[in-house]
Amino acid sequence: MEKDRVYQVLSEFATGQIDKEQAWLALQSLQVPSMDTLDFACLDWQREKRCGYPEVIFGQNKSAAQISAIMQSLSAQSRQPILATRCDEAKYRLVHAEIPQAIYHEQARIISLAYEDPPRQGLVAVVCAGTSDLPVAEEAAVTAGFLGAKVEKYYDVGVAGLHRLLAVAPALQKAKAVVAIAGMEGALASVIGGLTAAPVVAVPTSVGYGAGFGGLAALLAMLNSCASGIGVVNIDNGFGGGYLAGMINRQSCGEKNA
Repeated sequence: MEKDRVYQVLSEFATGQIDKEQAWLALQSLQVPSMDTLDFACLDWQREKRCGYPEVIFGQNKSAAQISAIMQSLSAQSRQPILATRCDEAKYRLVHAEIPQAIYHEQARIISLAYEDPPRQGLVAVVCAGTSDLPVAEEAAVTAGFLGAKVEKYYDVGVAGLHRLLAVAPALQKAKAVVAIAGMEGALASVIGGLTAAPVVAVPTSVGYGAGFGGLAALLAMLNSCASGIGVVNIDNGFGGGYLAGMINRQSCGEKNA
């Protein structure tokens, strides 16, 4: 920390210019993050203190040994669940041999490590248009749960059969945030945006025929939605959608970061 700035903050608190919460935030901003340096990774141990959650491991292109070492290092510093995304079953088997407590969420392609189940609060609804969108939807659902949200899933309710979506519309009204996942023309997010008061996190998928351009058509449709209150993440980014919805849910429930 910068010594002069610390003295200034303490002086401002002592003279009543700032309250204890403002002083705490000012001192927090001066902290230099401590990190654990492995041969192949530099881990941010204070991510949980700053953001409320530990780092999430992007497992794609990492070896099972690297994933295992990072998970063990993170779990030594945090009692929060640790996630490794985009992992296949072969990597999981090798990780599980080193960390027997690790669990594999097959459709989500996520390895998780938790020594206790965190309390769940609020509600995130994960909605996908078709069965082909399930891997992205499950990634979003597991991630939102990792952030402490209660999660309800509504799958295969795309706008091609609008009655299916309308049937679950009353349930969506109860959610703090909705993750809307769709490929093809990506219309699901717009329709949900007109059915609920909750913020909608739209996740375009690469599911679709040739003219969908690998999810670009759905992405552009969601970005150009006529419904208000919709935010869009990248193509097939179920993790990003679930994480953002989980943060919205947490703020809605009034929980502050640790």
